[in-house]
Amino acid sequence: MSSKDNRLGLLGWAFGGWYGPERYAFTLQRITGLSILLYLVMHVFVTAPRLWGHGAWESIMSQVDNPLFKLGEYALFCAVAIHAMNGLRLILSELGFALPHPEPPEYPYPTCLDKQRPLFYAFMALAMVAVLMGGVDTLKDIVHIIEK
Repeated sequence: MSSKDNRLGLLGWAFGGWYGPERYAFTLQRITGLSILLYLVMHVFVTAPRLWGHGAWESIMSQVDNPLFKLGEYALFCAVAIHAMNGLRLILSELGFALPHPEPPEYPYPTCLDKQRPLFYAFMALAMVAVLMGGVDTLKDIVHIIEK
């Protein structure tokens, strides 16, 4: 079997098979990071007044009260919340807070999953709380726009 037979391509990048939550957290970090980067680039081009002129600026800003725009803002907020919480988890892991104490290598070998998985679940729960709280505000904004 050559190395070419085991290439999963983009599907392997997103869904690695029988991996644990850590692999999917890694994929989620990639996806949210790339979406935030895409938004940043788009934001710079849309809000650059020298590129578009004052009339184009006014027409773009008139779309801010559109419910679809509010949903887009909410999607960005969700990506930032998840990316930030997962990033904090990674920082704590890299600093050693999610690693077991050093022990002699005796079977069964200790793993860091006993500390890292609960940390992952805790930070994703915090992200979901932030997402839900932001969703309530977004829903209020959308209802306010529709009532106008």
